[in-house]
Amino acid sequence: MKILVINAGSSSLKYQLIDMDNENVLAKGNCERIGAEGSFIGHKTADGRQMTKEVAMPDHTTAFLQVKDALTDKEHGVITELSEVSAIGHRIVQGGALFSESVLVDEKVIEGIESLIPLAPLHNSGHVQAIRGCLQVFGDSVPEVVVFDTAFHSTMPEKAYMYAVPYEYYEKYQVRRYGFHGTSHRYVSGEMAKALGKDIKDLKLITCHIGNGSSITAVDGGKVIDTSMGLTPLDGFMMGTRSGGLDPSVVTFIAEKEGITPEQMSNLLNKKSGLLGISGVSSDDRDVTAAEDAGNERAHLAHEMLYYQIAKFIGSYYVALGGCDGIVFTAGLGENQPRLRKTVCDYLECLGITIDDEKNQKARLGASGEISADDSKIPVYVIATNEELVIARDTKALVENKA
Repeated sequence: MKILVINAGSSSLKYQLIDMDNENVLAKGNCERIGAEGSFIGHKTADGRQMTKEVAMPDHTTAFLQVKDALTDKEHGVITELSEVSAIGHRIVQGGALFSESVLVDEKVIEGIESLIPLAPLHNSGHVQAIRGCLQVFGDSVPEVVVFDTAFHSTMPEKAYMYAVPYEYYEKYQVRRYGFHGTSHRYVSGEMAKALGKDIKDLKLITCHIGNGSSITAVDGGKVIDTSMGLTPLDGFMMGTRSGGLDPSVVTFIAEKEGITPEQMSNLLNKKSGLLGISGVSSDDRDVTAAEDAGNERAHLAHEMLYYQIAKFIGSYYVALGGCDGIVFTAGLGENQPRLRKTVCDYLECLGITIDDEKNQKARLGASGEISADDSKIPVYVIATNEELVIARDTKALVENKA
């Protein structure tokens, strides 16, 4: 069975074609600048063939036509005809309280995703466009599945997901904590259980998805009990361009002083804050690291703030879980930034955590494994995330169950 995994945004469409017989990626690529000038597709096969082509893509339907052409291309393709694609799995950012698990696509499901657009305007709108565009290109004979970033977090208790604002706003607008990166947290927590040789039902784990967007999750027996992101991905700790959690009065204070609108304030907190806002250098941690190494004090401060905030979340989730059997670092920074992992874990020495410096330095560029020292009371691992594989597995299971 070959499954096409789709991760679509409002102006982009990333894809992977996975052979589920061995779970190998046959090809992957992305369509960028959909609906704008200069749109292009980049395509790469597992055996190293590559193609980049500038082509007009006014909408997601035409983007899927380009994906179809790339996959079946005589020179760069990996299948001879579209019928070799058995099913399609879509990543959906916001499932709200409507979707607590992956589901097969039908019109009611699409309408449900549309109804959640106010909670994730850019993401869910792009997802709906992609699903409809995909249906037009592949037809309704190819089953499609949607996998929600929020679904893994649906096990949170009310005390964790409710906000202390008037209850009517939860009733009227579903204002609550939803959490994100759930597919990643689900994958690495499962892989951590395998690494420890234990049933995940017997484990208390803290999973740290640290990238340009970041979140930390407390997983008890395979179920999420708390997570750092909230109603939107802005909550939690500082990220590449996001502020993370802050005193709500900061928002009203700056808005009043600067005379800016809610939309402008949202832009400031989502796109101009975090590492970028503090360092004044970049949202890319590689640039901030280079600046810090060159003596830039604000870049150093940005990192000090980030590492401290991550350690505080891990410590709080240790308390929430009533202990911890393992900590996982994953995603761009989590997988590739030894300095971050070392400094964060140094804060956690009070929990009996110690890091093996040699192992920590080697865990980069997709290399997974334990980075804690032999005498560490809590094992610490780096595990490369694979959200696409989770989506493909869910898609395969649902399609086979339907049959």
